[in-house]
Parts: sequence; structure tokens; C-alpha cells
Amino acid sequence: MMQRISRFLGFAAMAFLLFRSVGEFQATAWGTGVWWGEYSLSWAAAYLLYFLFCLFCLFLAGLVFWRGDVAALIFDRMVSIRERLGWLRWILAVIVLAFPVWFLQYTIWGIVFEQPYTRLFIWGLAFLILGFLITRGQSALSWKECMVAALLTSSSFVVAVPFQNVTDYPFSLGWSEGNRMWDYSILFGRDLYDYPADQDIPVLLDIGRQFVGGLPFIIPGLTIGMERFWIALTVLIPYLLLGFAAFNFTRSDLKLWIFATLGVLIFLKQGPIHPPLVLCAAVTALLWKKPLWLSLPLIAVTGFIAEESRFTWIFAPGMWLGMLELAGADLKNKKLTRASWVRAISLGLAGMLGGQYGQKIMGYFQGNIDIGAATSVDSVISSVSAPPEPLLWYRLLPNATYGPGIVLGLLIAIAPLVILLTYLAVTKKWNLNIWQSLAILSPLAAFLVVGLIVSTKMGGGGDLHNMDMFLIGLVFVGVIAWQKGGYDWLMNSHIEQTWVKGVILLFFLLPGYPALTDLRGHDFSNQASKLAILTDIPPAIANNERTLQRALDMIPSREVAERSLEIIQSEVDLAVSEGGDVLFLDQRQLLTFGFIQNVPFVPEYEKKRLMNEAMGEEAAYFEIFYADISKQRFSLIISEPLRTPEKDSTVVFGEENNAWVKWVSIPVLCYYEPKITLTEVNVELLVPKAVPDDCLDKMP
Repeated sequence: MMQRISRFLGFAAMAFLLFRSVGEFQATAWGTGVWWGEYSLSWAAAYLLYFLFCLFCLFLAGLVFWRGDVAALIFDRMVSIRERLGWLRWILAVIVLAFPVWFLQYTIWGIVFEQPYTRLFIWGLAFLILGFLITRGQSALSWKECMVAALLTSSSFVVAVPFQNVTDYPFSLGWSEGNRMWDYSILFGRDLYDYPADQDIPVLLDIGRQFVGGLPFIIPGLTIGMERFWIALTVLIPYLLLGFAAFNFTRSDLKLWIFATLGVLIFLKQGPIHPPLVLCAAVTALLWKKPLWLSLPLIAVTGFIAEESRFTWIFAPGMWLGMLELAGADLKNKKLTRASWVRAISLGLAGMLGGQYGQKIMGYFQGNIDIGAATSVDSVISSVSAPPEPLLWYRLLPNATYGPGIVLGLLIAIAPLVILLTYLAVTKKWNLNIWQSLAILSPLAAFLVVGLIVSTKMGGGGDLHNMDMFLIGLVFVGVIAWQKGGYDWLMNSHIEQTWVKGVILLFFLLPGYPALTDLRGHDFSNQASKLAILTDIPPAIANNERTLQRALDMIPSREVAERSLEIIQSEVDLAVSEGGDVLFLDQRQLLTFGFIQNVPFVPEYEKKRLMNEAMGEEAAYFEIFYADISKQRFSLIISEPLRTPEKDSTVVFGEENNAWVKWVSIPVLCYYEPKITLTEVNVELLVPKAVPDDCLDKMP
């Protein structure tokens, strides 16, 4: 009975997917011409072929679910053909793996077919064909190859998405993307700016992220495209290094080592997690089971580096390593040995003490700090007296800023892994005593609480990146389980329960879905008119080049970008000739990569810093800013277009918008007015008002 229900549900799911996909294709084809109804001849033919192909796929699914004997005959013939392909099958496998990424990210069809069911259908076909091609022997699709196909297809999407922004387009691709590259440049490339060498240039970024993102600036003549390529690598390579380090014990089996590493990558990219913490986690994994004389000082240094990168990470490396050592220790008569306790406690404490006192010790030896100076934790406690950023607890639940909300989003991300770990422990395929269980649950609980609280701070809650320590902790638990019985169960035993297989596949597939929906190109402005027809853009929008590019989320053409740069350079030259300062509140990467030249640099009042101070309601900071704009110190301000409407929590980052409006937009627009607004590149040039308004009642 259960088998019949499973077959029916499987067939119904396939029918639903195909039905919705056909509907999405029809919506694209309709409105392309007048050959028949609103179909053009070519799109009518394409729609008919697509409909027939989906019908054929549904027919095959029916055979698989209801006429296994007939399906077996077909599959036997297909297997016979596959086995005669020889090396050609592996070339075909690579093509099948790469096709969805190429089709959706590097052609216009990724914009046309943005709907979810068509993309899921493409993924499903790639998954099944790839699994078939890599399966050996007389089976059409074996379980192990099915897992590999799920992992590889999901990984291909996750790896591809960061590279969609690799372009030489000079203007910012996001709210803070351009200024973030300026942040990265300061550590190794401050000589790019016309600014006194003996004066510091402050940036709102920790030293760890400055170092990782700024390394390419040691290369003379670095271009913005090269830096964007490096940034794409930095959000992938640290995860891979962590995977290789955590599963180092599998290195004798290279394929298994690579597959395990890809599993770490796709799981953690659900965060995503800042590279410095991932690199600290990789070092922590390498120190697991290493000699104490080596591990003790290195974990202390790792704790110090983690704290220097972000104070909330202060105890993470020590707690991770203590968990690995205790929960991953071998038991004797179901008990932990004294040596295991000593290792776990000493290494855990070393990592935590390195985080808390590392800064103090470094300063003491450098001679610039007193022995009684505050530690990192002391500094955090003392900061409570400063104006706190509001905690937006509603962002734990579904909301406009992050659709599912932090709690539900986290549950979706971790559910397959948690279910599998629980299953292994309950069925005794992975044996833990009470102390090992506590060694896992206690730090995870601490990381979970911290992550949830930080996610509610204004400026957070847009994704799961503040759950970073918790997600990495879960990865380490998975590594322990893999080593202590999980591998033998997964690779060397027959898994009979269908639901367990389903959970395993979900572990591989769920991380790939958000990446699948994100695959698309942004550099097809030369085909905007064609895309307007295929995506049903209303004529009122399609007839205006500016609104059309915005509706399609296209990067403006090279001609538009060059014309905008000429206008900005001309206005900058005029402002400099008049003797006033020029403030790049936004778009500082234009200075970093030499798109705008011959302007003395003003480091103060960078966009992200202003937003950070606005969210914290730091009135003392803004007193200086307001003094400068009231005196109209700046002859020209380069910014994103400043707007003053307030929003509520039904709008993405509504509270952050209101803080910006209150502390920045309204005060600036009281003393300055837009001279030129370059809508295509989202830049506004502001100049002093000849007669400023009465601004006293407009200041916060």
C-alpha cells in the first residue's frame, strides 16, 4: 500500500512540475507576434515542441512508476548504448553539468526563463542525465551516482553565482559593492589616493576582511574586473580550504575528499559566511589531533585573529576545537580517557584566551598598551553604555527583508543534516557518551543564541550570515559523525528506507535551489528590446531606455557608462578649480581604479560609515558632519540619489532606510541640491544651495 502511495505521489509531483513549466513557457511565447493569436511562428513552433517533450517526459515517468517491466527494457537499451560510448560519455557528462549554468547565466535565456518551475525542470533533466552517464555497470542510475549527480549539479550553481558580477563596469553593482572595493584597497593600495601619507585613512572593515579582499592591490595596474574576479574567488576558496582541512583524513581517496569538500561548500554557502571566519575554521580543523606543542600556540593565535576580525567570533575557534577533540575522541569502555579530557580542555581554553587576551598581549609587547588595559570582552561590555542599535525581533519570522525569516530559513538550511545526525546517533551507527553529547550541544546552543540575537540587529537579518559560528559548528559535528561511523553507513551499507534517501538528496539539493534561482546575466543591454517582448515588459516601460534597463536589471551599456564618467570628471574638475573639497560619499571605487582622476581625496563620511552611525544614532559623530555641510565645505558631493520618504517593516530594510533618511538624506538636502542625476548609473551630483533652507528643525 505504501509503495503505491509513494508511486502516486512521485508521479503527481512530476506531473505538477511539468504542467507548471509548460504554463511558464506559454507565458513567454504569448505576445511574441500575430501569426496565430499572439504567437509568432517561431515561438508557436517552440511552444508546441516543448509541450510535446514535456508530455514525453511524463509518459516515461508513468512507465517508471507504473510499468517497471517496460521501463526496464528501455533502460537496458539505453545502458547498452552508454557502455559503447567509451570516453565520449565523460565529455557528454561535463557538457550536461555545464549546460544549465551556461544557459541561465551566460545567455539571455536566463532572463527570459526566470520562473522557478522551468528552472527546476532544467535542473531535473541535468541531474538525471548526468547520473545516468556517470553510472557504471548495467544499472541505469545507481544510488551512489545519484548522490554524486545531486552534489555536482548543486555545486555548479553555487560556484557559478559569484562570477556573474565579474565585469569591468565602473559603477557600483549594489548598495555597498563599490565602496567595499575601496575598503579593500586601503591596506595595500593607499598610494592610489591623493592624500597625505602620514595620515590614516579609516575604513569600516575589520583587518581580516581588508587583508583577504585587498591582496590583489599589491599588483600594479589592477583593474576593477580583476578585483571583482578575486572577490568571487574569496567567497569560494575559503570554503574549499575548510572542506579539505576538515576531511583531511579522507585524502587517500581523492574523489571522496573532493566530494566531501563540495558538501561543506554548498552547506556553508547557505549563510553565506565571511572569509576570515571560514579561514579560522580551516586552521582549527587542521589542528585537530595534532601535537599539543603545535596546537596550543596556533589555536591561541587563531582565536586572536578571529577576534580581530569580529568581536563576536572571540571564542569560536577555541570552542570548535574543544568540541572536535572531546566529541571526536575514541572511547574506552564507553568512557573518555584522561588524555582526551586534557587535550580538549587545554586547547579549548587556549583558543578562547587567545581571543580574549591576544590584543592585550600584542599591545603590551609593542609597548603601546598598559597591562591593565581592557580586553576584548571588557570593551564589548563597556560598549553597552553607547547608544545601541535597535533589535528587530520580527526578522526572526517571515518578513519583507528576508522572506522566510531567520528561524525558518535556518531550519530549512540545517534540517537535512540535523535529521541525518540524529538518525545516526539514535540508531547507534554513531556512538556518543553523555559528555560527548554535551560537548556538541553546549557550544552549538551558545552559537545559536548569539547568532539569533545578532541577526535581529538593525542592518542584519537579510540572510543567515550571522549564524556563521553555528553553521560551521554543525559542519564539524558532521565531520565527527562521518569519521565515527557515518562513512561506513553511507558508502558501504544498503539504505533501505526511502525517507532516509530523500533526506540525503535534500542535503545536496536544497543549497543549490537559491543559487539556481540567482543564475542570470546582467550585461545584455544591447538586446533589451528583444527581452522586453519576451518578458512582457509594459510598453510604457519598454519605450524608455532607462526604465527598461532598470526593469530588466541590466548593466548600462559601455557608452552610457563612459558618458557618465565624462560628466562626473567634468564636474569634479570644476569643483576642484573653485577650491572646494569633493566628497565621494558613494562610488569611491571610481577613484580606486582611476576612472576619476585629479581630485584630492576626502576620507571622511563614507556611505557605510554614515549608515552604521545612523543605525546607532551616534549624535556626536553627526555633529561634525553637520558642521561641515552647514558650512558647505564640499563644492561637490557624489552620492546615490538621496530620497526622503520613510518606510515601514513591510519594505525591504525599511528601518535602515528611515535611519538613513533621518540622519543623512534630510540634513544633506537641506544644504545641498542635486545638480545632475545620472539615473542609468544611479549617481547624483550635489552642489551647495545658493540660499540654504532653515535647517534647525530638520536636524535629528
